[in-house]
Parts: sequence; C-alpha cells; structure tokens
Amino acid sequence: MNYVEGMVINIVLLLFPMILYVIYLAYQRNLKQKEDELFFSMAVMTSLYLIMRFGLIEVENKHLTVLYCIPLLISYVHKQHKTAVGLSIFLFLNDFFELKIPFAFAFSQYLIYNLLYFLFNKKNLSEEFMVYSFILFKSFFFSLETFYIRPISPTFSSNFWFILLNMVLFYFVTYIVLVILHKGEEIISINQSLKDLEKEKFLRTALFKITHEIKNPIAVCKGYLDMIDLDDSKKVKAYIPIIKSEVERTLTLMEDYSTYAQNIKVNKDIMDLYFLLEDTKDEVESLFLEKGVLCSFHIPNEELYIEGDYNRLKQVFINVFKNAMEAKDETKQLEIKLDVERENEQVKIKISDNGVGISEENLKKLSELFFTTKANGTGLGVALSKEIIQLHEGTLSYSSKEGEGTTVTIMLPVLEELNAY
Repeated sequence: MNYVEGMVINIVLLLFPMILYVIYLAYQRNLKQKEDELFFSMAVMTSLYLIMRFGLIEVENKHLTVLYCIPLLISYVHKQHKTAVGLSIFLFLNDFFELKIPFAFAFSQYLIYNLLYFLFNKKNLSEEFMVYSFILFKSFFFSLETFYIRPISPTFSSNFWFILLNMVLFYFVTYIVLVILHKGEEIISINQSLKDLEKEKFLRTALFKITHEIKNPIAVCKGYLDMIDLDDSKKVKAYIPIIKSEVERTLTLMEDYSTYAQNIKVNKDIMDLYFLLEDTKDEVESLFLEKGVLCSFHIPNEELYIEGDYNRLKQVFINVFKNAMEAKDETKQLEIKLDVERENEQVKIKISDNGVGISEENLKKLSELFFTTKANGTGLGVALSKEIIQLHEGTLSYSSKEGEGTTVTIMLPVLEELNAY
C-alpha cells in the first residue's frame, strides 16, 4: 500500500464513524435533546478499530501506528475526557504488549497527553493550542521511539525522513478530519439557528397580533367608561352591556389563544362516531330552533367505530356548527345540514349552510392564525379544529361560494376490524 492510497483509506476509515455521529447529532438537536457521550465514544472507538484493522501502512516492514492517536486527539478537542481516558488506556496497552514499547515510556506519553488536556480545559485555551501542542509532544515521543526503540533503519537520514513523513501525515489527516467534523457541526448549528429564528418570528407575529386584537375591545371599554355617567341611568343601561360584551370577547380571545398555544394532546380511545354526532346534535339543535335555523341531520341509525378523542372531536363539530350559525344571511332563513357517508376505510362528515359564504380570497386565508371575517371572531377556531383533526389522521377542508353558503368536509379513518361485524 503506497502513502497516498494509505492516507486516503485512513481518512475514509476515520471519517465514516464520525460522519455517522454528526448525523446522530443533527437528529438529536432537531429533537431538542441533549447529546449522549456514549455515541461519540462509539464513533471514535470505531474509527480507531477501523484504522488498526484495515488502514495499516507499512514502511520497511514496519506499520505506521502514529495515526492511532487521531481519535484520541479528537476526543480531547471535543472535551470528552472519559472517552479520551479509555482510549489512552487502550493505546498504552497496545504500545506495551503489541509494539513492545517500554512501560515507563508508553505510560509517560499518555500521562503527558492527559496533563496537556487538563491545562487546555482548565485555562480554557483555544482548540489550536490543544492540536499543535499534542502534535508537538507526539513528534517528540515518536522521534524517541523511532531513533531508540523501534528504528526502521540504522541510518539517521532514513529514520529522520520516516519521522517527518509520519508527522506530516498525522497533521494532514487530523486537519482533514477536524475540518469536516467542524463543518458538519457548523451546518447543524446554522440550521438550528434558522429554525429558532423562524420560531421567534412566528412568536413575535403572534404576540403582535394577539396584542392588537386585545387592544381593540379594551379601547372600546375605555371609550364607554369615559362617556358613562352614573347619574344617567339610560347611559348606564346602554353602555354596561356593550362593555360586558367587549370584556367577554377579550376573555374568549385569550382562552382560544391559550388553548392553541399549548401543545394540543388527544387521548384516543375506541368510540362510536355516530353516537358522538347524535350527542352534538342534541346539544346544538335547541339553540338552532331558538335562533330560527332550519336544521337537518342525516345520521345513520347504527354504530361506526373510530379511534378518537371524544371531547376534542365534539369541540371541532360544535365549532363548525357555531361558525355556520354565525354565517347567517339576513336576507334568507339559515339552513344547516349534516350528512355522513362511508368511503372505504374512511368516513366523510359534511356540514353545510346557505349563509353568506366566503370569498375565494378569504378562503385561502381561512387557516391563518387570527384571520377572521366575523366582528367578534378570534381567528383561532379553524386552525385549532384543523390541528385536532390532523392529530386523528384525518382532514378538514372548506368549500364555499360567496352569497350561496359554505360546506365543511371532515374525513376520519374508521376501524375496519370493528365495523366489519
């Protein structure tokens, strides 16, 4: 094996486990979890095993063993001291038993590397200091080893060029490995920073919008409080309901935003969807009759089992009915219909109304946070409902035509094995 080929093979063998570690690092940081030192230890130890087993370069029937210390140096640079101590013990035993290097010589070498690390860590010195100092001491010990313990030739010049070649190779391979590792970690860090910036941007936008939305009803309350005259009973009776309404609107906005801001959780269990729809119908039907809304519910008189969160799904259906009722066109009587249809392994629930409808432009913005066409709307109900349905592995979609009405379609997976009986 020539030097160039050997160098390339050793770089590949060293880098392969470390690149796997960088991929693991990216995965962990993406999940916001702390990195485990165990995986770093496995990576550097695998690198050491691979170059000892497959990356051997021979000169004058002598193996070039200087590259064995690269995983050790990488451990020091990454401040993984436990891993470095383990590698030091292994390399010391290999030098003593395999390479027949005197005990005191091998022991003092790895002891100095550890003392060097303690200085590097305690004084918080630069990475360059650790790398160059390590290479300097490695050159010193390797020179003593080559001249006095394991010479490859009786001539001074041959031993000198052998030492020079090894240390240049050691420095070059170390540099390549560290650069690639740093670039990988840098890319991960940049990607994480971009994600954090996006989250911060979203948070700032959300806070701005929620502040803006809250400011409006509070400003209305302040205006009426400024105008109110406690001695004028007519004004008191007229203004108090308005102030109360605006306060309730603010509380509703805060409650919706608080619910949406939390990580929504669904507690799924086997449930009868048709029973849930009947339950929801009983709850909203009396309100519809009171408001003069014509309603028709076509719910099959049977059972249909799904895996879902009863209360969360009920929340979605009530929100859809509430939106339909608030979309009333004053020029005609409001009609709301509910239809259910099985489609293979899914069930389709359609809730339609003949209200004012939604323009094509507003339909595109419907899922955006805080977007609403209603005077007292929070713009969070649709986004919240969509997320709940998505957590049930379903879909929620809107179709509408201005002046004609809106249809909400909800698709949910059914439990085929239970519904087959």
